[in-house]
Amino acid sequence: MPLFDFLLKSFKSHPLSKLEKICGYQFRNRTYLEQAFTHRSISSLPRQNYERLEFLGDAVIDIVVSRELMREFPEGDEGLLTQKRSALVQKSFLATMGQLLNLLDFIDIEATVDINQEKIAVKQSANLYEALIGAMYLDRGIEPAKKLILDTIWTHRTEAWKSVNHKGQLIELCHEKQMANPKFLVSNVTGPDHQKLFEVHVKIGDEIYPSGIGTNKKAAEQHAAQYAMDALQG
Repeated sequence: MPLFDFLLKSFKSHPLSKLEKICGYQFRNRTYLEQAFTHRSISSLPRQNYERLEFLGDAVIDIVVSRELMREFPEGDEGLLTQKRSALVQKSFLATMGQLLNLLDFIDIEATVDINQEKIAVKQSANLYEALIGAMYLDRGIEPAKKLILDTIWTHRTEAWKSVNHKGQLIELCHEKQMANPKFLVSNVTGPDHQKLFEVHVKIGDEIYPSGIGTNKKAAEQHAAQYAMDALQG
């Protein structure tokens, strides 16, 4: 078999070539892609598993989503934009995007990690999605990463905005952790009547969490609930 034909056959048969087809993107340096789908259980070395790429992908997603939100809501204030973005970058929604691309089919992970468990599957799907974005950014810059974000997160944005309920999720989390029910307290209201900004903080037991800000009380409560969940799950 001629060398070119052999190399072409090897390229097509690579297990990650199917993923490239799903994403509509071919890597110049497939090492990034391989790293993006290598779990820590396979290698704990930072440059040989997906964690660094996940970190980078998280930042790339934030900046792309933030820019698109500013275009979609040209008059939106910081509170509105932050609320909309938090719904799009939360782990559960990123996991849905990972599931949309069937990313778990390509993970390199020890059999001792049971990805059939829902919580583990959700976490890994979100992590792989972020790592994939990070790998694409390193491979060819912002444009291919942006395209995948627009084709997935941005295309399904209304679904995320309809389904998010941080307040309800926080109450469930408090029950799971056997903590007191959260209290949502308005700490400040500023601005004229037609353009008020509400500031709400969450109190759980004796602990007070960072304030959320919104153009109405409900939006501020959702934002505050997100901050409290981030602190409790961090």
